[in-house]
Amino acid sequence: MTDRAHAAHAEEETGVWSGSWVAERLGVELTGDEALTGLLGLALRRNPKRAHLLVSNVLGKHVPQSPSVVYGHGVALGRRVRELLGAEAAERAVVLGYAETATGLGHSVADGLGPAPYLHSTRRAVAGVARAGGFEESHSHATSHLLLPQDPALLAGDGPMVLVDDEFSTGNTVLNTIRALHERYPRKRYVVVALVDMRSPADAGRLDDFAREIGARVDLVTTASGTVRLPPGVLEKGQELVARYESPAADPAAAPTTEVTTEAATEATTEPATETAGGSTGAASPGSVERVDLRWPHDVPDGGRHGFTAADRDRLESALPGMAARIAEALPARARRVLVLGFEELMYAPLRLAQALEQAVGGDVDVRYSTTTRSPVLAVDDPGYAIRTRLVFPAHDDPADGPGERYAYNVAGAGFDAVIAVVDSAADTPALHAPDGLAARLAAHVPHVLLAVVPSYVPHTSHAPQAPERPPMLPEPLRGPAFSSYAPDEVGWLLQDLSDVTLEAPTEEREEAIQSGGAHYAESLPVEYQPSEQYQELFHAALESSAARLARAVGAVTEVVLAERSPRPVLVSLARAGTPVGVLMRRWAQFRHGLDLPHYAVSIVRGRGIDANALRWLAGHHDPADVVFVDGWTGKGAITRELTTALRDFEASDGVTGFSPEIAVLADPGSCVRTYGTRDDFLIPSACLNSTVSGLISRTVLRADLVGPHDFHGAKFYRELAGADLSPAFLDAVSARFPDVTESVDAHAKDLLSADRTPTWEGWAAVERISEEYGIHDVNLVKPGVGETTRVMLRRVPWKVLARAGAGADLDHVRLLAEQRGVPVEEVANLPYTCVGLIHPQYTRGATGADGKAVTL
Repeated sequence: MTDRAHAAHAEEETGVWSGSWVAERLGVELTGDEALTGLLGLALRRNPKRAHLLVSNVLGKHVPQSPSVVYGHGVALGRRVRELLGAEAAERAVVLGYAETATGLGHSVADGLGPAPYLHSTRRAVAGVARAGGFEESHSHATSHLLLPQDPALLAGDGPMVLVDDEFSTGNTVLNTIRALHERYPRKRYVVVALVDMRSPADAGRLDDFAREIGARVDLVTTASGTVRLPPGVLEKGQELVARYESPAADPAAAPTTEVTTEAATEATTEPATETAGGSTGAASPGSVERVDLRWPHDVPDGGRHGFTAADRDRLESALPGMAARIAEALPARARRVLVLGFEELMYAPLRLAQALEQAVGGDVDVRYSTTTRSPVLAVDDPGYAIRTRLVFPAHDDPADGPGERYAYNVAGAGFDAVIAVVDSAADTPALHAPDGLAARLAAHVPHVLLAVVPSYVPHTSHAPQAPERPPMLPEPLRGPAFSSYAPDEVGWLLQDLSDVTLEAPTEEREEAIQSGGAHYAESLPVEYQPSEQYQELFHAALESSAARLARAVGAVTEVVLAERSPRPVLVSLARAGTPVGVLMRRWAQFRHGLDLPHYAVSIVRGRGIDANALRWLAGHHDPADVVFVDGWTGKGAITRELTTALRDFEASDGVTGFSPEIAVLADPGSCVRTYGTRDDFLIPSACLNSTVSGLISRTVLRADLVGPHDFHGAKFYRELAGADLSPAFLDAVSARFPDVTESVDAHAKDLLSADRTPTWEGWAAVERISEEYGIHDVNLVKPGVGETTRVMLRRVPWKVLARAGAGADLDHVRLLAEQRGVPVEEVANLPYTCVGLIHPQYTRGATGADGKAVTL
């Protein structure tokens, strides 16, 4: 049977394209090669990043398919890669597949290529195995990938690298992976392999541009190509459909049984087919669950998680016929339709077992293959929809990212006489056999369930040859919703997640340790301030009154950056005060110019400098000359000076040039920078709160026992504060005013671009004067400006507040905090700032009252 005939097989079974249901309701169009609709169907998924899901009919993930068809597509692609590379280059190639969907496809491509070793990324950390790298897949339901080769030298060769994924859509994931690997292990040639190339016209030219950028050849090999045309508002419409079909009226999950119910009258012919806690209409009485001993060879890895060599392949090929015979012997005599069901990343071993079983039983038994998955997809029982039924069960392999639902699609109601569930030993847990576990779910729908357990391969790394000594590959940025409450495209955090580490200490303990020299302020975190109802009311009032003013400042500073720094800048916020400002600048560039600017957040620590590993990541992914560092406001200019020194040191240590120390800020009351939206010292509402206005992210942490020489600085994600999160409300309130201020921004930006904006550093001079006048003798304890004063009140032990005489509503929240903490507010004439916060000098806990409130010296 030809590839085209294989691809069309699913469509021929019903005569209806399995994407027609979604296409009709959302206006989604699939255009391209003639075979495309045979290869792909469409479904809707519960994912805030993409409404639709391309469902492959030949991958063996969501749609049960003949194993010879699934394996044949991968091997055919591998043979095409071999023809492209030539025999000599193919001998030196290494194949990398993507978890979870393409682990089996990548392995099959490696088989077709020849003797090439194979490795796939994984979402399962393995104790004792060093991480050789990692990356993020921003559009995926589960984004974090690890690379855990037994032999680190596997990634270090100079032969071609072949990267395999099921679909090539935007290309972001694959290109980011190549970029990161190329930085550490440069090669001359890469080949990207996918079943389908679904890039938009806008993305189509990026591959050649990227190849020129890194100085390597990058080829693309696919089975078919086309484009998904999405009408405006498709994400929202898709989410509405999912919500409607999973509502209590339509979703059996709301009832104690899983009896299939009928959708609303307008959709009376279509049944939502979500399976949850029990049986479903037409299900047989519970079947049996028995084990079958495969006698898997002890020296053969269960897959490519830690690498799979040509020698491993030879040993597996020799053992497959015997294992298939044992499965065939365990099948009931009258079984005529059998499914081999793999498990998440464990795709290749079940696929090869299914293929060997298919050969062993001949034409008497229809053998199909698919696997379980993490991806949540809506199930609708309609011939024009790719996911007809769904089994739901809890994760049973103790995953690193915690418990959660897992799914098996198109199994229930498919007429299988038996299912062979293949899992690795790490997943053979009590959760697998629990009343709501996978085994019970299968038995509720299939008369016979066989469980085949493959030993989880544990690498022996002590004798593995070592890769050439090079800096470890840095991970891709953390993104929401896994880290922060910001949308994933709004900011990438070049940080490591320390959410599970206890770092908070009482304010008084921290202050004493900091001032005594016993600890640096970045080694711990203050306890997150929980605002009173009165304080929250002040925040909302301040936001309402200042939103337009903030929008003007955001627009002005962005226009200055675009005019003077780069037409397509890379915004890099100094976490965390700079992050909301960077998001707003990115939104302005989209609103006013249609630009989709990259935006990251990095850590900078006074006295320790900026995160050098974050700079290395940025230099490996962008032109340093395009990077614009962003902060919320300036006080006395300490961070400006810190950044200048740090970049000079980084240039000396790494030889990387081009980073500019000029910070772009919303407000520059200290006259410390050239690029700003205003030099007024006014209330920026994001300064009023801590994490709850900054994406629920803590201040950054730098501590030697937590942050190694090759790690990003750390921070915490306070997921537990989601109910109090005002981050989206702040951003939306300001960006909603963009249309109102466009004309005034244009005028203000024009004035700024023609003005003399040379920094005078008058803020620094004022701070030095105040430090001496008040007998403090330490400029680090003088925090000028509304934003810095607020930070003193929320994080440190304040001594007093100096307020400009006649200062109005901009200080309402400061006055309230001062009242709550017993801090005097002293009005001062001719103060260059609206206010200045003074940290308690020579602080010890004996210098305060028993309640921790400040006293006058």
